[in-house]
Amino acid sequence: MAVIDLGEYGPEFTADPYPFYAKLRATGPVHEVVTPYGDRMWLVVGHEEARSALADPRLSKSPGTLGLVMLDEQVIGPHLLVLDPPDHTRLRKLVAREFTMRRVESLRPRVQQIADELIDTMLPAGRADLVDAFAFPLPITVICELLGVPAADRGRFRAWSTEVVAPTSAETERTAVHELAAYLDELIEDKRCSRPADDLLSALLRTLPHSPAGMGGTPVEDGDRLSAAELRAMAYLLLIAGHETTVNLLSNGVRALLTHPAQLAALRADFGLLDGAVEEMLRYDGPVETATVRFTREAVSYGDAVIPAGQAVLVALAAADRDPDRFPEPDRFDIRGENRGHLAFGHGMHYCLGAPLARLEAGIAIRTLLERCPDLALDPEGGPLDWLPGMLIRGVRHLPVSW
Repeated sequence: MAVIDLGEYGPEFTADPYPFYAKLRATGPVHEVVTPYGDRMWLVVGHEEARSALADPRLSKSPGTLGLVMLDEQVIGPHLLVLDPPDHTRLRKLVAREFTMRRVESLRPRVQQIADELIDTMLPAGRADLVDAFAFPLPITVICELLGVPAADRGRFRAWSTEVVAPTSAETERTAVHELAAYLDELIEDKRCSRPADDLLSALLRTLPHSPAGMGGTPVEDGDRLSAAELRAMAYLLLIAGHETTVNLLSNGVRALLTHPAQLAALRADFGLLDGAVEEMLRYDGPVETATVRFTREAVSYGDAVIPAGQAVLVALAAADRDPDRFPEPDRFDIRGENRGHLAFGHGMHYCLGAPLARLEAGIAIRTLLERCPDLALDPEGGPLDWLPGMLIRGVRHLPVSW
């Protein structure tokens, strides 16, 4: 099987990877590739094979499987996306209660208030960059309030976060990770010295062991507490994953609606279609193009492809969710369509912890935007779209709109 150099596809692959994934999928569900960044990996593009790989215990999330340490793990600490059981199970359990359906539903009034306030600010101008004015500030406000991050720090955090998920260079990525680590240390220390607060980071801080050994980063023996390094890494992951994906769910979803006027009209006429519309946005052009990398513990087979032990594997969620073997007319955006079983939030033990919150935010944001901006359209003077680089996050830096 020939190794496919994705870098040869050029900027067209970043702007619209779906035709390229379709060509790959037509010749097989799994391919050995070189990514645009020059990394050699195995890419899974079929839906059935992707679903299997996401839940396959023979695939490890730990780079240590290959003797590697990722930059964020090295600088910030071990987080859920680079851990396997039992460490993954223990850490996930500590935060899972904050993202239950009941807990998330309690946030509905505040999310609605944030959406209304942002649109109040937008409306007088008649046009805006939807990312800057709405899609970014809504989820970052929600997750920062949930965690207890000061409002004044959110602008700085955006720059770091964007560089982490869609780096413009290795040097700028490294700088962002180091600055973010220093910021989190300062934030945690400030909370440690303050009066107890009713936020998630303060609650997690109270799970730190009080012994000097524990503060040095060694997990305590009872297995239900965080070490200092784990706390910093948990804050890092929740802050980035808790908003970055939703930013692009909102901007990609609005862009899909505005470029499919019949679907937009159907949703405006019946907001009972909203839940299905959000799921279709996730399937059709979701915010996560590929799941974070996995590593084979032993040789594994998907379809006719055999991936040897000690290999890196990328599961292309975007490709899987356009697989015609799973979704009839996969390239058609249809808010009434069959989209159950999409993999936009992953599958298996690493299924996105924040999925209920993302769905809540998207439903409120999309409905509020459409109700209060009845003439919403893409701004014809907005210029070409500036796509985020890389294969992790799918989205644009700016989305000019008018009303």
